[in-house]
Amino acid sequence: MPVSPTFRDLILTFARIGVLSFGGAAGQIAMMHRIVVDEKKWLDEPRYLHALNYCMLLPGPEAQQLATYIGWLTHGVRGGLAAGILFVLPGSLIMLALSFLYALGTGTTLVDGVFFGIKAAVLAIVIQALIKIARRGLKGPLPYGLAAAAFLLILLFDLPFPLIIIGAGIAGALATGFAPRLMGLGGKPPAVQSAPVLPSGAAVRAFRTALACLAVWWAPVLAAVLLLGPGHVLVAIGLFFSKLAVITFGGAYAVLAYLAQAGVDMGWATPRQMIDGLGLAETTPGPTILVNQFVGFLAALKDAGGMPPLVAASLGALMATWVTFAPSFLWIFAGAPFVESLRRNAALAAALTGITAAVVGVIAYVAVWFGLNVLFASATRVSEGWLHFVRVDPSSLDPAAALLSALALVLVFGARRGMMETVGLMALLGVAIKLLLP
Repeated sequence: MPVSPTFRDLILTFARIGVLSFGGAAGQIAMMHRIVVDEKKWLDEPRYLHALNYCMLLPGPEAQQLATYIGWLTHGVRGGLAAGILFVLPGSLIMLALSFLYALGTGTTLVDGVFFGIKAAVLAIVIQALIKIARRGLKGPLPYGLAAAAFLLILLFDLPFPLIIIGAGIAGALATGFAPRLMGLGGKPPAVQSAPVLPSGAAVRAFRTALACLAVWWAPVLAAVLLLGPGHVLVAIGLFFSKLAVITFGGAYAVLAYLAQAGVDMGWATPRQMIDGLGLAETTPGPTILVNQFVGFLAALKDAGGMPPLVAASLGALMATWVTFAPSFLWIFAGAPFVESLRRNAALAAALTGITAAVVGVIAYVAVWFGLNVLFASATRVSEGWLHFVRVDPSSLDPAAALLSALALVLVFGARRGMMETVGLMALLGVAIKLLLP
């Protein structure tokens, strides 16, 4: 039976998740699953997967949207705001601090060591969560096939996540109607979960919520226009990253190529700086799309518009972060009530059986990609016609990363250590290695 958290418990839990949410979307989804479903028991498995499937279809950072959705389910709008903000805030503050260090040319050996160790712990946590979700969500031969197909379609053909998920939903619905045993349903249609009936006036309230979220989203951009003029760099940052926020289907990696090209073309960052920014984003907690904040920081630093450069850079980082994540609250607060009511729909329940399988494949791909980047200094995507491959230089294997990752796997699977204990130990070991082997 799901447990209802107090608002204080919600805040403390998502503050902890925000600090430890390394590993990109796969790591963050895995961590929330472990805490919210396994440890806290706020949601059961079907409810969690229902929320995850909806967030996977949205533009923007799906892990932050999932955190917002969980907060909304437990404490309404204030819970969604608290969970969504706390999920991003620690990583954003760390990214801002690292941006200052980067701009001032200060070394970050100690910070690098902490992140180095934590990434090994997150890799083990991601693998553990992937196994758990696969065991619970894949009940028949067709779900296993859909998961494998999703993995291969991303790996070999770079097919967008939403297309894969929509296709899996259609396949699941069709197969469930004609051959339910292939879906592991024992010849019966999927059970429809209990869900609240959408109350009267919900559409009007959702419309008002959408208008409020839109106003909050665009308020800083309008303020910059009125106070600094339409040609100011802060306005350009607000408009550019607002556009990115509505086209980033499939997570951060789906838009990074466009961001890198546009950022360089506009003179906001050099190619080397774009790579450095992605590296910083991948080694801090929070969504990888926090690279937007780094680019906004550099853009305003280079074109301060009469302000002190570091003040302008801070405002540029804040503007980029605001317009990147504010739309997520719009998608959740305006859409989640309708999505929840659809849990009564048998056809949707059938489609979600297929979508859950595809999500397993998606998480598996991201976990593999993350793992290769943890273990090897050189892991890149290359294309040959329609096919895409991951190219790894075996000589770039990092022995220290491999050792830490193996130790983390032993702690998680063998010694069955808790997440906090594993992360803390790996962070200490990472610092020791960076100090001894700079």
